[in-house]
Amino acid sequence: MNHAHQTTDVGNQGHSLNDHVHTSSVSESSAHSHAVAAPPAPAAIVPNTITLDVPIQRGSTTIAEITLRKPNAGELRGLSLQRLHQADADELLKLLPRITLPSLTPHECAQLDPADLSEAGGVVISFLLKKAVRDAVLSTT
Repeated sequence: MNHAHQTTDVGNQGHSLNDHVHTSSVSESSAHSHAVAAPPAPAAIVPNTITLDVPIQRGSTTIAEITLRKPNAGELRGLSLQRLHQADADELLKLLPRITLPSLTPHECAQLDPADLSEAGGVVISFLLKKAVRDAVLSTT
């Protein structure tokens, strides 16, 4: 059976890093076949929503959870990829206001609990890895 698969990453829309839309097309010659192909193995999922140990207070609103979306190349301008791979606090504090949902201010990011900043750093590092590398690392844990 001849299948073509197209995968579109929708991680930039606030969804889990590995949410995907799968479409397949079947050639006309195999359209009448009764054989069913096995679904692809699920990719390792990296959660990109963080439940904060220390919620952020914004006026009368409490922010207890933030979602990080995968940045595009333009949102990485002025940042060192090497320092981001090392989860450098200064570099993370520059990036987080660009990719957090709800959108956090630089001051709010600077007030994050160290454990929450560290968790955000792990998510950011996963965004910087190629999918195959990320999946290989996650499948061994």
